[in-house]
Amino acid sequence: MDFYLKENGVRTSFEYGQLNVSGDEEFGFRPYQLMVSSIAGCSIGVYRKILDKQRIQYEDIKVMTEVERNPDEANRIEKINLHFVVKGYHLNQDKLLKNLETSSKNCSMVQSVKGSIEVNETLECIQLS
Repeated sequence: MDFYLKENGVRTSFEYGQLNVSGDEEFGFRPYQLMVSSIAGCSIGVYRKILDKQRIQYEDIKVMTEVERNPDEANRIEKINLHFVVKGYHLNQDKLLKNLETSSKNCSMVQSVKGSIEVNETLECIQLS
């Protein structure tokens, strides 16, 4: 990956497209947003693969995040709470929770920040009728 300095941030390009990174949201994604997006995106992706492999049917999955940052330490990310909401028919909450624990152990982004950023995952099941 190559990154190029711009007037208001940094730019890089990937096969999918160009990415602008800046401390000012007017000019690009903020670095902490990308960090949280990487962790949330990886987590939900691994979770979906596990559920699909086990043929667990669901209608929708979303993850909501809350981030705690420490202003006394360069505004570093200290904690990320990931709240998974799974909607579907005949959901087994215990099985979904066990699979969520497995996904955390297999998510490369969660494992990459282990020991430096606390990542907590919670689950909410919405039973459709």
